[in-house]
Amino acid sequence: MLHPRGTPRSGGLSRGWWNDAADVVELVDAIDFGAVDLVAHSAGTRLALATAAQHPDRVRSMVLVTPPASWLTGTPSDAPSIAAKHAERAALNALATMSADEPKTEYEFRESFRRQAPASYAHWTRRERTHAEIGTVSHAAVKAWFAGIPDDAVERIRAMRCPRSLVIGGDRDLLTGVQPVRDYAAVLGAELALIPDCGHYPWIEQPAIFRRHLSAWLADG
Repeated sequence: MLHPRGTPRSGGLSRGWWNDAADVVELVDAIDFGAVDLVAHSAGTRLALATAAQHPDRVRSMVLVTPPASWLTGTPSDAPSIAAKHAERAALNALATMSADEPKTEYEFRESFRRQAPASYAHWTRRERTHAEIGTVSHAAVKAWFAGIPDDAVERIRAMRCPRSLVIGGDRDLLTGVQPVRDYAAVLGAELALIPDCGHYPWIEQPAIFRRHLSAWLADG
């Protein structure tokens, strides 16, 4: 599972999601696999795509879960219209802070992330609040994640022969929107599974449906 909260290199920060593809291949070599099925979530889907674009013989298939999509498709986010129809008050308040917050320090970044957490979920019950407290985030790691990306990265990904892929989205994901994710799947030639009443973390919000999609995909590979 490729996830955006990690710091891939021991004792240091990411070298950027494009260059970190080399780490994925290094891991695949270390466990003596030829090609692998990648399951990636959110910002980690960029790393999955970077790996497939640069090392196509090492990626057999991909499952891309709630991927940020507008950077690849150019499709404007439809999150405001989704929020107007479906979002709870906590999510609306959190969404409003996203355009207002401009964190400059690690403390401000973590507090901003905490305030914005309700916008990541379709509902804000004890289950979602508990999940939102798991793990930590780093401003420095986020900046490093987006460093060193070649100017032609998007073109190279869009032009690649994409491996067999499944995109899993949430129909109430305010972080990615829905239409951008639909277009993202189309650009990649991927199958799309849109989970109802679900935000950015389908294995927390709709675990049975998510598990069914994921298990069926891996079993068919």
